[in-house]
Order: sequence, then C-alpha cells, then structure tokens
Amino acid sequence: MGNFYEQVYAVVRRIPQGKVTSYGRIAQMLGQPRAARAVGYALNALKDKDEKYADVPWQRVINNQGRISIVNRENSASHQAELLRKEGVVVDENLRVNLDVYLWEGLHWVEIDDILGS
Repeated sequence: MGNFYEQVYAVVRRIPQGKVTSYGRIAQMLGQPRAARAVGYALNALKDKDEKYADVPWQRVINNQGRISIVNRENSASHQAELLRKEGVVVDENLRVNLDVYLWEGLHWVEIDDILGS
C-alpha cells in the first residue's frame, strides 16, 4: 500500500473504540516520524472522500498533549469530543483526554509491515 493517506486510514481504522492516539504516533508507526502534520492533512482530506471512508474513526486522533485538535471545518472540536464521549472516552472541559488512561499503544510491527506492503 504505497499511498501515505491510505496507510494513515489503515492505521486509524485499527484504533479500538474507547482509545485515542496522536498524529505523531501514527506518523512514527508508518516510518515517517516527522509527518505528523501530513497525518492531519490525510484526516482533513476525509471530508472530500466518498463513503468507502466513512469507517475511518478520525475522532480517535488527537495531538500529542492529549488535546483535541480541529480536523476540518465540518468536524469541530466539540463534535470530536462528543463522538469520543459516546465511545466512553472522558474529555474534560478543556478538550483534553488523559493519555495515561486512553492512549492506544499502537500496532505490532507485523501489522505495520502489512500496511506498508513490505
């Protein structure tokens, strides 16, 4: 799977309900440790995608300080918080998530290798 955006979506689809991860952790999993912003761009691009991307749980990706960042204009921070709360994630009034409790540890290297198509 060569397309970076598709790789991002493949990782995000594997984040379990009730867990979150960061843009940077996804970039690192994909072997692109400096591509956190590109992960954000990939998630922002979902608004222009067709329904086959409806299963990408973009709301489970937050910044590395545990704070919700706005993904795109249609998906406000309050909407993201609401979606996370429905999954059982506690989001405080400052739009923060306790990463000690809700952080997803990520994929095993074999799963990453599968996504990267190596």
